[in-house]
Amino acid sequence: MLASGRGSNLQALLDAITAGALDARVVGVFSDRAGAPALARARDAGIPALALSPRDHPSRDAFDIALFDAVEATAPDLIICAGYMRLLGDAVVAPRSARMVNIHPSLLPDFKGLHTHRQALAAGATRHGASVHFVTADLDGGPVIAQAEVPVFAGDDEATLSARVLEREHPLLVETVRLLAQGRIALGDGGVSFDGRVLHAPLQLAANNRFA
Repeated sequence: MLASGRGSNLQALLDAITAGALDARVVGVFSDRAGAPALARARDAGIPALALSPRDHPSRDAFDIALFDAVEATAPDLIICAGYMRLLGDAVVAPRSARMVNIHPSLLPDFKGLHTHRQALAAGATRHGASVHFVTADLDGGPVIAQAEVPVFAGDDEATLSARVLEREHPLLVETVRLLAQGRIALGDGGVSFDGRVLHAPLQLAANNRFA
């Protein structure tokens, strides 16, 4: 997992693994910020955790290569970006797109980039949510696997809307990773497939935290 912040999605995965709801293992957590709480969560769980500083590398590409050299040393089957705040270059993304996913707090393709809840409120959106997508060099532009939707209420501000999305974001990531770990979701030339059939729209997380 790659994370720059608090690591709440990491914790959701760890809790699901501990509860027996997710047959997976987190083999490493990596960050561009030494003080990221996600690293402390990983270490508390006995998971190797490493921070690399972009300032210690002569270029963005050099940092990306060093980071992914460390990631690949753990031999991951899947790389999950969860609150990782740096753009990744095509040189490291392209060879890994089929096994690297990101969770983004909007219903892509709406509201890419930062401050998604602010964007949604400013646009007068009546629905918002989160998406898990395969990673490409296009910012938040990779093929979308699954989404979870929430309503936007008239009295919402960024804090209330963010909290409502986060409540659905965690089960969305857990359920998507569960299907990926089972080999039921894949990325091919025709796009995202689920159980061998190409998806023409993202999977939608239902109220029971399963895909409809």
